Amino acid sequence: MTYSFTVAIDGPAAAGKGTISKAAAAHFGFAHLDTGLLYRAVGRRTLLGVDPVEAAQTLTAEDLDQCELRTAEIAQAASKVAVIPEVRAALVDFQRAFARRAGGAVLDGRDVGTVICPHAEVKLFVTASAEVRAERRFLELQAKGSDLTRDQVLADVKERDARDAERSTAPMKPAEDAVMLDTTDLSIEAALNQALAAVNAKLPAAD
Repeated sequence: MTYSFTVAIDGPAAAGKGTISKAAAAHFGFAHLDTGLLYRAVGRRTLLGVDPVEAAQTLTAEDLDQCELRTAEIAQAASKVAVIPEVRAALVDFQRAFARRAGGAVLDGRDVGTVICPHAEVKLFVTASAEVRAERRFLELQAKGSDLTRDQVLADVKERDARDAERSTAPMKPAEDAVMLDTTDLSIEAALNQALAAVNAKLPAAD
């Protein structure tokens, strides 16, 4: 593919959007960007004492390679810096340029379909109940040796949901033309199949 084609996938934490995004990108041969990693990298730098806006403006590719970006502490820090308008503004151009690269791109995050790529060819909003998402995250963290309890993880999920949905700048919400994908009772395979069908429906017909 020599032209641009953007798939925007949004939704709350642990709904499955990351798994679906990576698999969809691999299936179609598109590039993939987890936009949340940008905010996690900024959050990580703020925990090291860097001003949030400065951290966003000076972010490098090396910052995205940090293996510890998936910790619960950094997830919370990411959610906090994401409410700062200047931080979001500093990261917008990078995301938009990535989205329109030749060959197709899949971006997942909280505001890709509403703010970053409002003209994306395909928009999905992947969600699931807070309880199911918390259980998924709990099992994931437990496998990594975390000692957080189920109740603590559920409280964390609900806190992040509220902060992401209620922030004044780019709140998390489905785009008006987004395809809703509720994974509460779906297997990964079933959810992915629905996502692939949504993309296939919008792909230009082969010559």
